[in-house]
Amino acid sequence: MTALDEDELDLVRASFRALAALGEDGAETFYDRLFAMQPGLRALFPEDIGPQCTKLMSMLGVIVARLHDHAALQPLLSDLARRHVGYGAQPEHYAGVGEALLWTLDHRLGPAFTQAHAAAWDRAYAALAEIMLAALPAPAPSPSPASAGGPTLKASDAGVAAAGRRLRRQAGVGARPTEQAWP
Repeated sequence: MTALDEDELDLVRASFRALAALGEDGAETFYDRLFAMQPGLRALFPEDIGPQCTKLMSMLGVIVARLHDHAALQPLLSDLARRHVGYGAQPEHYAGVGEALLWTLDHRLGPAFTQAHAAAWDRAYAALAEIMLAALPAPAPSPSPASAGGPTLKASDAGVAAAGRRLRRQAGVGARPTEQAWP
């Protein structure tokens, strides 16, 4: 995990405190934005999103409080990632979550959320997502092709391959210099 410097930690902590002061409203804004960006994710959550908002703010609070302590944060994030797989989360969802989080901070905090805050959150989320993605179970190997003609690319394989390329670009792996990797 890329360590944030003290100034970045202070920016993340201060902006999280401001978001947390909004209570569930800040989390509801996040989920509204996330579901607007990725409508298919709505089905992964209960109808009453209120308790989930409370859980989100609580977990974000724990994570932000431990951003300086990688040894404590890594197992927490790894466990969180593995649990989210059970809820239906997929690697391709991480970029949208980060985007919705940054949008929420900007939207709810307004001018108090500066470019410096955004850059610090960008770095923090990239590092957190990296740990979580690394903790995900490896996908099951594909069965060997039965035909002598070699492997055939099914539509589902093409989708997985495209998602993998997107994740590599988002992580800055193999990105062309003109592409901007998320985050």
